[in-house]
Amino acid sequence: MPDTPPCPKCNSQYAYPMDHLLVCPECAHEWNPDDVAEEEVETGLVVKDANGSVLQDGDTVVVVKDLPVKGAPKPIKAGTKVKNIRLVEGDHNIDCKIDGFGSMALKSEFVKKG
Repeated sequence: MPDTPPCPKCNSQYAYPMDHLLVCPECAHEWNPDDVAEEEVETGLVVKDANGSVLQDGDTVVVVKDLPVKGAPKPIKAGTKVKNIRLVEGDHNIDCKIDGFGSMALKSEFVKKG
């Protein structure tokens, strides 16, 4: 019997192939093994906001506290809405453009999903 991956739903090792799908006899879950492999690759970067909600590219977020900006005379005020964010690796894991400030890098712990 060929090596089949465990069921992604219940982790059963008894999954078997049926046509182009794999089937789990314990929980009756059916899945395409190619789709599961793609999902594992896509979920590499997980960024959460101040409330623990998962953020995605293109989301709109709201700043939860005043953030001082080096070289700017005023901080980014709490409640500022930031549209169309882009997630990146690193300490400041959100790239965005803020009206009146321009391009910025923010930490996800100072924003919430809006």
